[in-house]
Amino acid sequence: MSRRDMILAATVAALWGFNFLVIEWGMAGIPPLLFVAIRFAVVAAFVVVVPPPRARWTAVVGVGLFMSLGQFGLLYIALALGLQPGLAALLMQAQAVFTVVIAAGVLRERPTRGQVIGVGLGIVGLATVAAGRGGDAPAIAVALALAAALSWAVGNVISRRAGVVTGRGPLGALSLTVWSALVVPVPAFGLALVFEGPQAIGDGLAGFGIPALISTIYTAGLCTLVGYAIFNSLLGRNPSAAVVPWVLLAPVVAMSAAAVLLGQVPAPAEIIGGAVLVVGVLVTTVGRRPRTPRPPRRARSRGRSRVRARVRAAADAEAAGAPV
Repeated sequence: MSRRDMILAATVAALWGFNFLVIEWGMAGIPPLLFVAIRFAVVAAFVVVVPPPRARWTAVVGVGLFMSLGQFGLLYIALALGLQPGLAALLMQAQAVFTVVIAAGVLRERPTRGQVIGVGLGIVGLATVAAGRGGDAPAIAVALALAAALSWAVGNVISRRAGVVTGRGPLGALSLTVWSALVVPVPAFGLALVFEGPQAIGDGLAGFGIPALISTIYTAGLCTLVGYAIFNSLLGRNPSAAVVPWVLLAPVVAMSAAAVLLGQVPAPAEIIGGAVLVVGVLVTTVGRRPRTPRPPRRARSRGRSRVRARVRAAADAEAAGAPV
């Protein structure tokens, strides 16, 4: 990677890591499911300028329900219940472990030895974090964050199974993100009506001030649209193994920023478990891909090789924790 690309990769990781603090800050006084509906309504508005992904609509709906609604609905509720942003960013990395396990069962992707080791390290790290979590982290909030990571992993597998990035190059994942956002606002608002109530929604809309507006612009604009555009352009210019590890800076940025700005210093067990989890994710995502049967020589071509490389790059990006 060039120095310019490394700076861009670090910038995106910083944007994504700081995102957790911005969400918590902007959500004060606003029901979490309502906040999710507003965020994805903004993202969905960009369908007028972003071309649709080359995929079945059933896959786009599935990605929207699991990777967007499920992931962020559960995450926002966990943050509203008191989960620290830094710990939330760390727990969300569990989606890489979940993705490998689900893909092995659903897609029959036989994991490599490195992936098995990475999953094992991830489980050990998660257990250490859960056992040593700080007293200010409610158990239900931790469980919801892990459920959010699991929902993200299901969306990853749906996306991979549909092969939505083929033929779209580095814009494939961005178009999927924007168009799948159409699925989120109405169900999120409906769930907010049921679980948060009309009174809370009315109070939240009435109190939607500058912090909430800035948070929405940051999460929907900078993190989702700008962040994904930059990240996928990096995947288009560099090997995925050179780009993907930069994503692991996101929880480091989140935990460091939370410690400096909010005084939320992680417990020793959280630091140790988090380090083991990040190493496990790194081993899982940048290790050798599973062997697949080679096509006949006559069927191979340079163009198809490039398509397969783009698919592998996007799959690596998903497994590394690139957020939507």
